[in-house]
Amino acid sequence: MNFEFKKKVLKNGLTILFEERNLPVVSVGIAVRAGGVNEELSEKGISHFIEHMLYKGTPSRSSKKIAMEIEKNGGELNGFTSEDVTAYWCKMPSNHLNVALEVLSDIVQNPLFDEKELEKERQVIFEEIKMRKDNPIIYSLDKLQSLLYAGTLGKSIAGDFKTMSSIKRKNLLEKFTQLYQPNNMILCVVGKADFKEIVEFAEKKFSNKKGKVPKIKSSNINKSSVEKRKGIDQANLVFAFHSPLSSNKKSYASKVLITLLAEGMSSRLFEEIREKRNLAYSIKGGAEVNRDFSYCFIYVGTSKENISEVKKLILQEFEKVSAALTKEELEEVKVQMIGNYYISQEDTQSQMVNLIISEVEGDAQSFYDFEKNIQAVKLGDVQDLARQALKSHSFFCLLPSDSK
Repeated sequence: MNFEFKKKVLKNGLTILFEERNLPVVSVGIAVRAGGVNEELSEKGISHFIEHMLYKGTPSRSSKKIAMEIEKNGGELNGFTSEDVTAYWCKMPSNHLNVALEVLSDIVQNPLFDEKELEKERQVIFEEIKMRKDNPIIYSLDKLQSLLYAGTLGKSIAGDFKTMSSIKRKNLLEKFTQLYQPNNMILCVVGKADFKEIVEFAEKKFSNKKGKVPKIKSSNINKSSVEKRKGIDQANLVFAFHSPLSSNKKSYASKVLITLLAEGMSSRLFEEIREKRNLAYSIKGGAEVNRDFSYCFIYVGTSKENISEVKKLILQEFEKVSAALTKEELEEVKVQMIGNYYISQEDTQSQMVNLIISEVEGDAQSFYDFEKNIQAVKLGDVQDLARQALKSHSFFCLLPSDSK
């Protein structure tokens, strides 16, 4: 794929990313370079709270009007909060690009933070916290971070009942004013559009105010834990280890390693755990590679009586990779990952997120170097990381309780 990419940083610090496409569709996102990792423990969940509130109205648009302007023009509207970015986006027919730009620029600059809406949305987030706890997979992955990090990274991005009960309107306003300024923001457009017109819009609509993203320290740890819960029938096991940060070229080796072991039906652990032994239905892997923290994980859903064997098989596969990974297998995984990379660019919304995240992690241009960086991964780098994972890792297991 050869899409034309352009990037411009305005005088006020706003970064504009643009990838042009010929289809009459456009995805637009405005992101803030901050999330859960930039929160104090006492305010964990505030970035996510702000995200919810920005859809609740501005002086010129009610929450209903915000949704209608996008949806009645054939678009869809959403947002997300992660540990290091908060983003607001919509996907539209390209002839309504200006509607997308107008609505998104309004909500990220002029939220009302209406007191009544705030209290109603707080209840919505309480329900989301309950949902995360009730879902064994989500809960296990949330819990895992508390076994990998001491500090704010050890608490769920949604916060908890204590922090979410303590956050007041003035806290939201203070955090919003601190973070939501052009020098901390990214405007990304992927689709059929005119880059010059996007730049002119941004220069006209965004102020020259400055903001600052706080740096909150979290330290790496390695712990293991087992919990029991009534009302579930399956054991949920997660294995994880710290890996190189996104600024380190060896971070690509961690992506290769986790793909080799746990991504797809051809992965080593899928073959060993599910196909050969029928010990699990779900086996998944992932690499959370970021600028301030980075780890890889493997999730397995299995029966309680199989936990010990599944743990043993995971460690055995890491041992095999560290001792005897072949160049042929490494090349096969590289082909798989490069193919997946190109597939990920098919949808304009997915590509918009790809570019925003790459910019937050360093430079959006680096996204287009993925194939080169994967090809540069050495056999020894993957093996070294497997040895490191064997020496230092975390396990979490959520087990069915004996009593219902």
